[in-house]
Amino acid sequence: MPKTIHTELGTVTIAEDVIATVAGLAAMDCYGLVGMASRKQVKDSLSELLGRENLGRGVEVRIQGEDVQVDLYIVVSYGTNIYEVAQNVRDKVRYVLNETVGVAVDRVNIYVQGVRVVNERQ
Repeated sequence: MPKTIHTELGTVTIAEDVIATVAGLAAMDCYGLVGMASRKQVKDSLSELLGRENLGRGVEVRIQGEDVQVDLYIVVSYGTNIYEVAQNVRDKVRYVLNETVGVAVDRVNIYVQGVRVVNERQ
């Protein structure tokens, strides 16, 4: 169900996929985040990482009336504080969706699907 915003000048309808993509891009800007994890990973224990072109697959958006909830499935970098990374991702996603799309998000749920060692020497 898309998000509909009514104004004096007309109506704007925003698809859930757009919100998911913007949320995924905002999350990828956060320090300590390695990538977005597939939701299928929970079921079949695959540890695949999704590239930038698939950011929406690691994000689930639920819109019920005026309430917007975003679930993010992420993989964090080894050695970072998982709680701090999750808080930064939550704050950044909430801010970007509010400022860029104009959608006030009620909940941002973070599901850490894994930890990955990042090779800094390349």
